[in-house]
Amino acid sequence: MPRFSLSAVGADRPGIVAAVSGALVDLGCNLEDSTMAILQGYFAILLVVSAGPDVDARSLESALAPVAERLDLVLSVRPLTERHGPTNQRDAVAWTFSVHGADRTGIVHGVTAALAEVGGNVVDLATHLVGGAQAPVYVMTLRVTLPSSPDPEEAARQVQQAAQALGVHCTAHPDDSDTL
Repeated sequence: MPRFSLSAVGADRPGIVAAVSGALVDLGCNLEDSTMAILQGYFAILLVVSAGPDVDARSLESALAPVAERLDLVLSVRPLTERHGPTNQRDAVAWTFSVHGADRTGIVHGVTAALAEVGGNVVDLATHLVGGAQAPVYVMTLRVTLPSSPDPEEAARQVQQAAQALGVHCTAHPDDSDTL
């Protein structure tokens, strides 16, 4: 089955998900993986879809064109030629990091660079500004995998130290599958 990545961005309004998913259903596509979020008033969609053998990127984009035009969405469809599983971390353990502090340039880079340095892989990352305009607080939540050896707790401490050097507070804990 051919697979595609599909992204769409436009001003947030009711009905975007229903319209995009409806066009996909009409074409016989299956939504395999998705992330959708409102980012400062814009709705962003990132999907992986599979389709029947007669569907290609051009026909998928054509089927979605009326929806994109009606909702003023910027749309992109790309074929996925290979199936990729989880990263090459065979014995990785899942962790969640929560970072918050005064908003400033470089927080995402500093924390993710520290994660990469210890062999961590970002699985999901979300950032938000909360609080009032007079005192905004930057909040970042990351789901990551850390190598199970030599010591994931030491790796987490190193990331926390890097966050502290950036002037932000960072908590970390291993994910518990019973509570997810």
